Amino acid sequence: MDVARFGDWATLGYTNAKVRENYSRRFRITFPNEELGAARPLHTTPIYDRLTEHNAVWGAGFGLEHPLWFQRPGEEPHEEVTFRRSNAFPVVAEECAAVRERVGLTECSNFAKYRVAGAGSAEWLTGLFTNRLPKVGRINLTAMLNREGRIVGEFSVARTGEDEFFLFGSQVAEVHHSRWFLSHLPDGDHGIDFEVLGLSLVGVSVAGPHARDVLQSLTVTSLATADFPFMSFRHVDIGMVPAWVGRMTYTGDLGYEIWVAPEHQRALFDALWSAGQSYGIGLYGFRALMSMRMEKMFGTWFREYRPIYTPLEANMDRYLKFDHDFVGRDAVEAEAAAGPKRSMVYLDVDPDPDDPADVLGDEPIWHDGAVVGWITSGAYAHHVGRSLAFGYVPTELAVPGAEFEVEIIGERRPARLLDEPVFDPAGERMRT
Repeated sequence: MDVARFGDWATLGYTNAKVRENYSRRFRITFPNEELGAARPLHTTPIYDRLTEHNAVWGAGFGLEHPLWFQRPGEEPHEEVTFRRSNAFPVVAEECAAVRERVGLTECSNFAKYRVAGAGSAEWLTGLFTNRLPKVGRINLTAMLNREGRIVGEFSVARTGEDEFFLFGSQVAEVHHSRWFLSHLPDGDHGIDFEVLGLSLVGVSVAGPHARDVLQSLTVTSLATADFPFMSFRHVDIGMVPAWVGRMTYTGDLGYEIWVAPEHQRALFDALWSAGQSYGIGLYGFRALMSMRMEKMFGTWFREYRPIYTPLEANMDRYLKFDHDFVGRDAVEAEAAAGPKRSMVYLDVDPDPDDPADVLGDEPIWHDGAVVGWITSGAYAHHVGRSLAFGYVPTELAVPGAEFEVEIIGERRPARLLDEPVFDPAGERMRT
């Protein structure tokens, strides 16, 4: 087990509390939606109290509290543990509706954030990333590979200067990825400054058809698509708050991620919440985000993207640009010549009306009476009303419309392979 899954917040006191909790539960089943309470809360952001006032049901990742969903006013903010659909199900549906129909607000501090600057930064990152670097004021997505051509990271890369970048990745891999970056720095006096930002940079996100209206009411910077197109990243004053704003969200809808110093997060949240009242703004949490990313066919680190998979297996072709050398390129080219042996698939799973349960991850995928693959993640897509999943199967079986079965709690459910997102397949809402 790699100790990189812990940060420097894992003190002796934290370890003692978690060890006692784990030991006391050694003969108990842990449910997939169960949040264990020892050593919590430990890390919180400045708007923790604001979100608690809104009845947040909290989860923790890499020691940081983040809202899973928001219980209705007057009801206990508690989730019933289960392998099936919990009491969160109808509430998460309402959160998804707020985003898809109006505008939603959430915290997005639970990313790993890094700043890279200095002469030579662009050349160094070019040699690590499979995609070419974005232009100044833009963001793109990229993979990072090991020499065997397998995925060791997936990042959003924002360029704020010729030799200045912000990188956003998986928070739980922050120590692991930091170690990787630092071990690949050039020898000698390289002039590259690599900084782990942690909670010195925190964020909120607004998403939905009225996201631009809400944000535009707080800034003189034009957010019209002609002036601030999809995948832009710029410094913008939101009211009195200096912020970095990226036009993108994991919801797959029109939206913005807004990054600020922690001392400004409360003022930013209050301003957005107030400005959104006339647009029917609602809060949404991690569960709703996972539902909406499934609708958009967006994979996620550690589940769909991890070091046992290659970018060709994971359908990350758009991240690959062979106009530069990068770590793992030779292995990718060799695999491309032979063809990947397995492929990530996007499945529409038939529900059982008498036993409502959705895929979670690691369930077997069946085809013609045999197990041929496995599920990596899944969720109920509330806006489109379908149970969806990602998984991996042999490449020869990964054809549009192919029929499979997914085993959920001992029962095989029919599933069909989809070749495009079930929500806004052309991506018009993100780009409009």
